[in-house]
Amino acid sequence: MASLSGVRWLTRALVSSSNPGAWRGLGTSAAAHAASRSQAEDVRVEGAFPVTMLPGDGVGPELMHAVKEVFKAAAVPVEFQEHHLSEVQNMASEEKLEQVLSSMKENKVAIIGKIHTPMEYKGELASYDMRLRRKLDLFANVVHVKSLPGYMSARGVIECLKIVTRAKSQRIAKFAFDYATKKGRSKVTAVHKANIMKLGDGLFLQCCEEVAELYPKIKFETMIIDNCCMQLVQNPYQFDVLVMPNLYGNIIDNLAAGLVGGAGVVPGESYSAEYAVFEMGARHPFAQAVGRNIANPTAMLLSASNMLRHLNLEYHSNMIADAVKKVIKVGKVRTRDMGGYSTTTDFIKSVIGHLHPHGS
Repeated sequence: MASLSGVRWLTRALVSSSNPGAWRGLGTSAAAHAASRSQAEDVRVEGAFPVTMLPGDGVGPELMHAVKEVFKAAAVPVEFQEHHLSEVQNMASEEKLEQVLSSMKENKVAIIGKIHTPMEYKGELASYDMRLRRKLDLFANVVHVKSLPGYMSARGVIECLKIVTRAKSQRIAKFAFDYATKKGRSKVTAVHKANIMKLGDGLFLQCCEEVAELYPKIKFETMIIDNCCMQLVQNPYQFDVLVMPNLYGNIIDNLAAGLVGGAGVVPGESYSAEYAVFEMGARHPFAQAVGRNIANPTAMLLSASNMLRHLNLEYHSNMIADAVKKVIKVGKVRTRDMGGYSTTTDFIKSVIGHLHPHGS
């Protein structure tokens, strides 16, 4: 029986698979791009891949520190160009947003933490996080919700997709079927509330049905969101690929993350036709953990590993992913969210201690 994994998007779907992975091919390799000329603090490394780093809020900076420490120990040929954009820390402005966009557009690849959106209205309906995603046209977000050996809340694998605007319904539906075809999946399920929201969800469902006709080898089903939530908890193995509108995707990917251990172990990424942005799958700032050295870096490290695979750095990608999984499987070093008492620093040191050539 397949394990429970997960993928999420700015238009969403769920998928059952034993071999989840980043949707490469949508992004452009950063190899051909020169280092950014931004004023951010960078470490210039000759021949390295330039990657934009946006630590974000909450424990984001601590998790990015973990990534940098592990990359340094693994001698990963990547140079991070660090920028800061935060509405809660008064580090957000049009100038800073343009600096981040300029860096991302030049490098094509970025790794980011959660940019928290304040609840109060400040004259702008769209947060800086949403504006950043819109300007980059990040229409698809993949969240890998996979149970890890040695730490399993539920068995299996799930991957999800989510929608930002109705105009992108057909595009994300096609993406879901293309993903299913590429990954050898046999079924796509469209999740909706068209019985109540007849126009919005009805249009989405119609787009999915039209696209499904172009993929006769892929089985197509529909399911109302209410029932989908119950079925995911009771029997997640019945699903292969799920595609759904934005709001449902936000709920479903967090539900799926909870099934496999929580937000701390779920990596993710967002794509446009040109850019690839790597991040935690369930985006939470974890403000209550700031400065306490208790945040779980698993999700960010696995996301960083997926980023390296996107850059065709398979050796380093496998080295880091294998080290993280070995630490979890051994079970001696676990952060509090995983039922242990280890610190973030303990986890980083253990991962570094398990780094070795893949396959040796």
